[in-house]
Amino acid sequence: MVSVVQNMAVDCADAYELALFWSAVTGCPLHPSDKRGDPEIDVMLPEGPLLHFNQVPEPKTVKNRIHLCLRPTTSREQEVERLLALGATLVADRRNPDGTGWAVLADPEGNEFCVLRSESDRAATSS
Repeated sequence: MVSVVQNMAVDCADAYELALFWSAVTGCPLHPSDKRGDPEIDVMLPEGPLLHFNQVPEPKTVKNRIHLCLRPTTSREQEVERLLALGATLVADRRNPDGTGWAVLADPEGNEFCVLRSESDRAATSS
């Protein structure tokens, strides 16, 4: 027997607003029955588990112990710029001069995530 991952849950202050951010990041819709003011909101990813946003009273206080790593369909640089424009912030720049590495960003509530190199970025540096 095994367990199947149902969702990746993110505690947050405003489930709807944070889900809207992640919906824009992923290009995936919110669950059709979810609406502003609901304490739990799902982003419907096409494959795999849902992104589940759960409103909680306490604020985020420390670094995430688990996070999402995103592989963009455009270049890493273009995606970092797009995400910053959506409201993310740059937490740590782990990009290297040779094109390798990644960028650590945070969503509007401070949850860290990484932006990896795209497949085309990886092909261009062959590493």
